[in-house]
Amino acid sequence: MNSDMPANRIEILSVDLLERYSDLVDTFRHRASGLGIQLGWHYDLDLAWIVSQLEDPTGMRILDAGGGTGVLQWWLADHGADVVSADRLDRSDLSGRFRLSYRVSGLRQEDLAPSWRVAWGRLVLHEASIGDRIAGAAKASLTGILRPFVPKSAGHVTIYQHDLASMPDLRNGSFDAVVSVSALEHNEPSELPSVVDELMRVLRPGGVLLATLSAARNEDWYHEPSKGWCLTETTLRSAFRMPADSTTNFAEYESIFNDLRESKDLREQLAPLYFDSGESGMPWGVWDPQYQPVGVRHQK
Repeated sequence: MNSDMPANRIEILSVDLLERYSDLVDTFRHRASGLGIQLGWHYDLDLAWIVSQLEDPTGMRILDAGGGTGVLQWWLADHGADVVSADRLDRSDLSGRFRLSYRVSGLRQEDLAPSWRVAWGRLVLHEASIGDRIAGAAKASLTGILRPFVPKSAGHVTIYQHDLASMPDLRNGSFDAVVSVSALEHNEPSELPSVVDELMRVLRPGGVLLATLSAARNEDWYHEPSKGWCLTETTLRSAFRMPADSTTNFAEYESIFNDLRESKDLREQLAPLYFDSGESGMPWGVWDPQYQPVGVRHQK
Protein backbone atom coordinates (compact mmCIF):
# COMPACT_ATOMS: atom_id res chain seq x y z
CA MET A 1 0.00 0.00 0.00
CA ASN A 2 1.12 3.58 -0.74
CA SER A 3 1.91 5.03 2.69
CA ASP A 4 0.66 8.45 1.51
CA MET A 5 -2.87 7.09 0.99
CA PRO A 6 -5.38 7.30 3.87
CA ALA A 7 -6.05 3.99 5.63
CA ASN A 8 -9.83 4.40 5.37
CA ARG A 9 -11.35 5.58 2.13
CA ILE A 10 -13.99 5.16 -0.55
CA GLU A 11 -12.38 5.29 -3.98
CA ILE A 12 -14.08 5.18 -7.37
CA LEU A 13 -11.73 3.04 -9.44
CA SER A 14 -9.95 4.90 -12.19
CA VAL A 15 -8.81 3.34 -15.47
CA ASP A 16 -5.35 4.64 -14.53
CA LEU A 17 -5.08 1.42 -12.51
CA LEU A 18 -4.68 -0.51 -15.78
CA GLU A 19 -1.44 1.29 -16.58
CA ARG A 20 -0.17 1.67 -13.03
CA TYR A 21 -0.52 -2.08 -12.34
CA SER A 22 -0.23 -3.43 -15.88
CA ASP A 23 1.88 -6.44 -14.87
CA LEU A 24 -0.62 -7.36 -12.16
CA VAL A 25 -3.54 -7.00 -14.57
CA ASP A 26 -1.79 -9.28 -17.08
CA THR A 27 -1.18 -11.85 -14.35
CA PHE A 28 -4.87 -11.95 -13.43
CA ARG A 29 -5.93 -12.20 -17.05
CA HIS A 30 -3.51 -15.08 -17.62
CA ARG A 31 -4.59 -16.95 -14.48
CA ALA A 32 -8.29 -16.49 -15.29
CA SER A 33 -7.75 -17.76 -18.84
CA GLY A 34 -5.87 -20.82 -17.60
CA LEU A 35 -8.70 -21.69 -15.21
CA GLY A 36 -11.48 -21.06 -17.70
CA ILE A 37 -12.83 -18.06 -15.76
CA GLN A 38 -14.49 -15.20 -17.64
CA LEU A 39 -13.90 -11.86 -15.93
CA GLY A 40 -16.57 -9.22 -15.46
CA TRP A 41 -16.04 -6.11 -17.56
CA HIS A 42 -14.57 -4.04 -14.70
CA TYR A 43 -12.78 -6.85 -12.81
CA ASP A 44 -9.35 -5.77 -14.07
CA LEU A 45 -9.86 -2.60 -12.04
CA ASP A 46 -11.33 -4.38 -9.00
CA LEU A 47 -8.57 -6.97 -8.79
CA ALA A 48 -5.72 -4.52 -9.37
CA TRP A 49 -7.08 -2.17 -6.71
CA ILE A 50 -7.62 -4.84 -4.06
CA VAL A 51 -4.24 -6.51 -4.48
CA SER A 52 -2.43 -3.16 -4.60
CA GLN A 53 -3.78 -2.51 -1.09
CA LEU A 54 -2.38 -5.76 0.33
CA GLU A 55 1.16 -6.32 1.40
CA ASP A 56 2.80 -9.63 0.51
CA PRO A 57 -0.04 -12.16 1.06
CA THR A 58 2.38 -14.99 1.83
CA GLY A 59 1.32 -16.59 5.11
CA MET A 60 -1.72 -14.33 5.51
CA ARG A 61 -5.12 -15.76 6.44
CA ILE A 62 -7.62 -14.07 4.13
CA LEU A 63 -11.40 -14.32 3.83
CA ASP A 64 -12.71 -14.00 0.27
CA ALA A 65 -16.29 -12.88 0.91
CA GLY A 66 -18.58 -13.91 -1.93
CA GLY A 67 -15.66 -15.55 -3.71
CA GLY A 68 -17.64 -18.09 -5.74
CA THR A 69 -15.08 -19.67 -8.04
CA GLY A 70 -13.57 -16.28 -8.88
CA VAL A 71 -9.93 -15.78 -9.73
CA LEU A 72 -8.82 -13.76 -6.68
CA GLN A 73 -8.83 -16.67 -4.22
CA TRP A 74 -6.70 -18.77 -6.59
CA TRP A 75 -4.26 -15.90 -7.18
CA LEU A 76 -3.89 -15.43 -3.43
CA ALA A 77 -3.24 -19.17 -2.99
CA ASP A 78 -0.63 -18.96 -5.76
CA HIS A 79 1.09 -16.35 -3.59
CA GLY A 80 1.07 -18.37 -0.41
CA ALA A 81 -2.09 -17.18 1.35
CA ASP A 82 -4.44 -19.36 3.40
CA VAL A 83 -7.83 -18.41 1.93
CA VAL A 84 -11.31 -19.17 3.21
CA SER A 85 -13.74 -18.68 0.32
CA ALA A 86 -17.22 -17.96 1.72
CA ASP A 87 -20.26 -17.85 -0.53
CA ARG A 88 -23.91 -18.93 -0.40
CA LEU A 89 -23.24 -20.71 -3.71
CA ASP A 90 -22.97 -24.51 -3.46
CA ARG A 91 -19.49 -25.43 -4.73
CA SER A 92 -19.36 -28.93 -3.29
CA ASP A 93 -18.87 -30.38 -6.78
CA LEU A 94 -15.94 -28.04 -7.52
CA SER A 95 -14.39 -28.74 -10.92
CA GLY A 96 -11.26 -30.82 -11.27
CA ARG A 97 -9.35 -27.95 -12.85
CA PHE A 98 -9.32 -26.25 -9.44
CA ARG A 99 -8.77 -29.43 -7.42
CA LEU A 100 -5.76 -30.43 -9.51
CA SER A 101 -4.02 -27.04 -9.33
CA TYR A 102 -4.72 -26.12 -5.72
CA ARG A 103 -4.72 -27.49 -2.22
CA VAL A 104 -8.43 -27.14 -1.60
CA SER A 105 -10.72 -28.54 1.11
CA GLY A 106 -14.11 -27.88 2.68
CA LEU A 107 -14.47 -26.13 6.01
CA ARG A 108 -17.14 -28.71 6.83
CA GLN A 109 -17.71 -32.11 5.27
CA GLU A 110 -20.65 -30.86 3.22
CA ASP A 111 -18.72 -27.93 1.74
CA LEU A 112 -16.63 -30.02 -0.66
CA ALA A 113 -17.59 -33.48 -1.90
CA PRO A 114 -14.85 -36.06 -2.56
CA SER A 115 -14.03 -36.66 -6.22
CA TRP A 116 -15.69 -40.09 -6.26
CA ARG A 117 -18.99 -38.59 -5.14
CA VAL A 118 -18.76 -35.91 -7.81
CA ALA A 119 -18.07 -38.65 -10.39
CA TRP A 120 -21.12 -40.62 -9.27
CA GLY A 121 -23.33 -37.53 -9.34
CA ARG A 122 -22.30 -36.73 -12.89
CA LEU A 123 -22.89 -40.29 -13.98
CA VAL A 124 -26.51 -40.27 -12.77
CA LEU A 125 -27.29 -36.72 -13.91
CA HIS A 126 -30.48 -37.43 -15.89
CA GLU A 127 -30.72 -34.18 -17.87
CA ALA A 128 -27.43 -34.87 -19.66
CA SER A 129 -26.91 -37.38 -22.46
CA ILE A 130 -25.37 -40.72 -21.52
CA GLY A 131 -22.20 -39.76 -23.36
CA ASP A 132 -21.87 -36.49 -21.46
CA ARG A 133 -22.60 -38.27 -18.18
CA ILE A 134 -19.89 -40.86 -18.78
CA ALA A 135 -17.39 -38.19 -19.85
CA GLY A 136 -18.13 -36.05 -16.77
CA ALA A 137 -17.82 -39.01 -14.44
CA ALA A 138 -14.55 -40.08 -16.08
CA LYS A 139 -13.04 -36.60 -15.67
CA ALA A 140 -14.06 -36.43 -12.01
CA SER A 141 -12.66 -39.91 -11.37
CA LEU A 142 -9.38 -39.01 -13.07
CA THR A 143 -9.14 -35.90 -10.91
CA GLY A 144 -9.36 -38.05 -7.79
CA ILE A 145 -6.65 -40.39 -9.07
CA LEU A 146 -4.21 -37.68 -10.21
CA ARG A 147 -4.77 -35.15 -7.43
CA PRO A 148 -2.18 -36.51 -4.95
CA PHE A 149 0.54 -36.49 -7.61
CA VAL A 150 0.08 -33.05 -9.22
CA PRO A 151 2.12 -30.13 -7.77
CA LYS A 152 -0.06 -27.61 -5.97
CA SER A 153 0.06 -23.90 -5.24
CA ALA A 154 1.91 -22.70 -2.14
CA GLY A 155 -1.26 -21.60 -0.38
CA HIS A 156 -4.57 -23.24 0.43
CA VAL A 157 -8.25 -22.55 -0.33
CA THR A 158 -11.00 -23.64 2.05
CA ILE A 159 -14.53 -23.72 0.66
CA TYR A 160 -17.30 -22.52 3.01
CA GLN A 161 -20.93 -22.38 1.87
CA HIS A 162 -22.74 -19.85 4.01
CA ASP A 163 -24.56 -16.55 3.93
CA LEU A 164 -22.15 -13.71 4.68
CA ALA A 165 -24.49 -12.09 7.20
CA SER A 166 -23.81 -14.86 9.73
CA MET A 167 -20.76 -17.13 9.62
CA PRO A 168 -20.81 -18.99 12.95
CA ASP A 169 -17.98 -21.33 11.97
CA LEU A 170 -15.50 -18.44 11.70
CA ARG A 171 -13.94 -17.13 14.91
CA ASN A 172 -13.74 -13.48 15.97
CA GLY A 173 -10.59 -11.75 14.76
CA SER A 174 -9.29 -14.77 12.88
CA PHE A 175 -8.38 -13.13 9.54
CA ASP A 176 -5.57 -10.77 8.57
CA ALA A 177 -7.64 -9.38 5.69
CA VAL A 178 -11.10 -9.65 4.17
CA VAL A 179 -11.47 -9.16 0.42
CA SER A 180 -14.60 -9.04 -1.70
CA VAL A 181 -14.81 -8.57 -5.47
CA SER A 182 -18.11 -7.16 -6.74
CA ALA A 183 -20.15 -9.36 -4.40
CA LEU A 184 -21.56 -7.28 -1.56
CA GLU A 185 -23.80 -5.21 -3.85
CA HIS A 186 -25.97 -8.30 -4.29
CA ASN A 187 -27.36 -7.59 -0.81
CA GLU A 188 -30.22 -5.17 -0.29
CA PRO A 189 -28.87 -1.78 0.91
CA SER A 190 -30.83 -2.21 4.16
CA GLU A 191 -29.12 -5.58 4.76
CA LEU A 192 -25.59 -4.58 3.78
CA PRO A 193 -24.63 -3.12 7.21
CA SER A 194 -25.28 -6.50 8.87
CA VAL A 195 -23.02 -8.21 6.33
CA VAL A 196 -20.27 -5.65 6.87
CA ASP A 197 -20.54 -6.05 10.65
CA GLU A 198 -20.02 -9.81 10.27
CA LEU A 199 -16.97 -9.27 8.03
CA MET A 200 -15.50 -6.85 10.55
CA ARG A 201 -16.18 -9.32 13.37
CA VAL A 202 -13.89 -11.96 11.87
CA LEU A 203 -11.17 -9.41 11.02
CA ARG A 204 -8.33 -9.08 13.51
CA PRO A 205 -7.46 -5.68 15.04
CA GLY A 206 -5.26 -3.88 12.53
CA GLY A 207 -6.57 -6.01 9.68
CA VAL A 208 -8.09 -4.52 6.55
CA LEU A 209 -11.40 -4.98 4.74
CA LEU A 210 -11.09 -4.40 0.98
CA ALA A 211 -14.31 -4.55 -1.02
CA THR A 212 -15.32 -3.44 -4.49
CA LEU A 213 -18.93 -2.63 -5.31
CA SER A 214 -20.89 -0.54 -7.82
CA ALA A 215 -21.13 3.23 -7.46
CA ALA A 216 -24.13 5.52 -7.92
CA ARG A 217 -24.03 9.33 -8.13
CA ASN A 218 -27.20 10.68 -6.54
CA GLU A 219 -29.36 7.77 -5.38
CA ASP A 220 -29.11 4.01 -4.92
CA TRP A 221 -30.46 2.02 -7.85
CA TYR A 222 -30.72 -1.61 -8.89
CA HIS A 223 -28.88 -2.84 -11.98
CA GLU A 224 -31.03 -5.69 -13.25
CA PRO A 225 -28.52 -7.44 -15.58
CA SER A 226 -25.94 -7.86 -12.80
CA LYS A 227 -28.56 -8.34 -10.05
CA GLY A 228 -26.72 -5.79 -7.95
CA TRP A 229 -27.20 -2.41 -6.30
CA CYS A 230 -25.33 0.72 -7.31
CA LEU A 231 -24.68 2.68 -4.14
CA THR A 232 -24.05 6.31 -3.29
CA GLU A 233 -21.23 7.65 -1.15
CA THR A 234 -23.72 8.26 1.67
CA THR A 235 -24.95 4.66 1.60
CA LEU A 236 -21.40 3.27 1.46
CA ARG A 237 -20.24 5.42 4.37
CA SER A 238 -23.17 4.27 6.48
CA ALA A 239 -23.06 0.58 5.53
CA PHE A 240 -19.32 0.25 6.14
CA ARG A 241 -19.37 2.34 9.34
CA MET A 242 -16.61 4.47 7.84
CA PRO A 243 -14.72 6.73 10.29
CA ALA A 244 -15.44 10.44 10.00
CA ASP A 245 -11.98 11.17 8.59
CA SER A 246 -12.35 8.66 5.73
CA THR A 247 -11.59 10.20 2.36
CA THR A 248 -13.45 9.89 -0.92
CA ASN A 249 -13.05 10.90 -4.57
CA PHE A 250 -16.79 11.02 -5.34
CA ALA A 251 -16.32 14.70 -6.26
CA GLU A 252 -14.55 13.37 -9.37
CA TYR A 253 -17.39 10.97 -10.22
CA GLU A 254 -18.19 12.36 -13.68
CA SER A 255 -14.62 12.76 -14.92
CA ILE A 256 -13.66 9.25 -13.78
CA PHE A 257 -16.80 7.86 -15.40
CA ASN A 258 -15.99 9.63 -18.68
CA ASP A 259 -12.52 8.08 -18.70
CA LEU A 260 -14.09 4.67 -18.05
CA ARG A 261 -16.47 5.03 -20.98
CA GLU A 262 -13.52 5.96 -23.22
CA SER A 263 -11.36 2.99 -22.16
CA LYS A 264 -10.31 1.06 -25.26
CA ASP A 265 -8.49 -1.51 -23.11
CA LEU A 266 -11.58 -2.51 -21.09
CA ARG A 267 -13.77 -2.45 -24.19
CA GLU A 268 -11.46 -4.79 -26.08
CA GLN A 269 -11.20 -7.17 -23.09
CA LEU A 270 -14.95 -7.87 -22.91
CA ALA A 271 -15.43 -11.57 -22.09
CA PRO A 272 -17.36 -13.81 -24.52
CA LEU A 273 -20.27 -14.04 -22.08
CA TYR A 274 -21.25 -10.45 -22.94
CA PHE A 275 -21.61 -11.31 -26.63
CA ASP A 276 -23.91 -14.28 -26.03
CA SER A 277 -26.95 -12.48 -24.67
CA GLY A 278 -28.99 -9.30 -24.73
CA GLU A 279 -29.59 -9.70 -20.99
CA SER A 280 -25.97 -9.14 -19.91
CA GLY A 281 -24.45 -5.95 -18.54
CA MET A 282 -23.17 -5.23 -22.06
CA PRO A 283 -26.00 -6.55 -24.29
CA TRP A 284 -24.57 -8.42 -27.29
CA GLY A 285 -21.11 -7.08 -26.51
CA VAL A 286 -21.94 -3.41 -27.01
CA TRP A 287 -19.66 -1.33 -24.76
CA ASP A 288 -21.92 0.91 -22.69
CA PRO A 289 -21.05 1.05 -18.95
CA GLN A 290 -24.07 1.99 -16.82
CA TYR A 291 -22.16 2.29 -13.54
CA GLN A 292 -18.59 2.31 -12.32
CA PRO A 293 -16.74 0.23 -9.73
CA VAL A 294 -15.85 1.65 -6.34
CA GLY A 295 -13.46 0.34 -3.71
CA VAL A 296 -13.94 0.57 0.05
CA ARG A 297 -10.95 0.25 2.37
CA HIS A 298 -11.64 0.00 6.10
CA GLN A 299 -8.83 -0.69 8.53
CA LYS A 300 -9.97 -2.16 11.83
